[in-house]
Amino acid sequence: MDHQSIIQKINAHKKQPNLRFRLKKNVEKFTDLLFYTLFDIETPVADNLGKLQSQFDELVELACWESDKPCKKIWENYVARLPHILESLNLDAEATVNCDPASLSIEEVYMAYPGFYAISVYRLAHELYKFGFPLVPRLMTEYAHRQTGVDINPGAQIGKSFHIDHGTGVVIGETAIIKDDVKIYQGVTLGGLFVAKNLQKTKRHPTIENNVTIYANATILGGDTIIGANSVIGGNAWITASVPPHSTVFHTPEIKIKTLPNV
Repeated sequence: MDHQSIIQKINAHKKQPNLRFRLKKNVEKFTDLLFYTLFDIETPVADNLGKLQSQFDELVELACWESDKPCKKIWENYVARLPHILESLNLDAEATVNCDPASLSIEEVYMAYPGFYAISVYRLAHELYKFGFPLVPRLMTEYAHRQTGVDINPGAQIGKSFHIDHGTGVVIGETAIIKDDVKIYQGVTLGGLFVAKNLQKTKRHPTIENNVTIYANATILGGDTIIGANSVIGGNAWITASVPPHSTVFHTPEIKIKTLPNV
């Protein structure tokens, strides 16, 4: 096969007219600048808001495929929500300082805690998701996932003062609802019982009520599953049904001691 034939065949199989991978890189640049604008004391807010708007316009051109570009209307509404998002994230950082005895300062949380970074990007993405611009928020949270090991779908609903300790391996599904003052540890999954495509528009992931603690590697599945307020879910627990408020759920290990035959 000659070189020109190879090129023609590759082009013939490139069937997605809107698949431009520079969108992914542009979203990462936008996310970084947004994070620094909100938190870094040396980053000028006024100057950066103009840069962010320009970057957002580029994202609209790449990711909003309707001919009349209705996504262009999102920016003004989104930027008006940034003070509220920052207020929520400050509460998340304070929750981490208060929950984790290893944290030496709140500055350490902002700069060094993967759980806080993942929550930050989730909250910034969630607002865009609510405005009906789904691809960019998904790329934002995937960027955070790649850096932290924490996978939070931008469609999840998360309340105030949320704390993720360690973070690696945490998965929070699209229709999960997490209320206020919830703490979760590494390896926790808030997932669906079924993955059939026809369930896309249904609530597939659990609801976590106020002041719940979920320890490492617990798995909680199902859209009808509710973890009642003030409950503690122990490490490695597997839960597919609702738990009443003030409950403690734990996994009981089975220990078998091997012995020599005839001893």
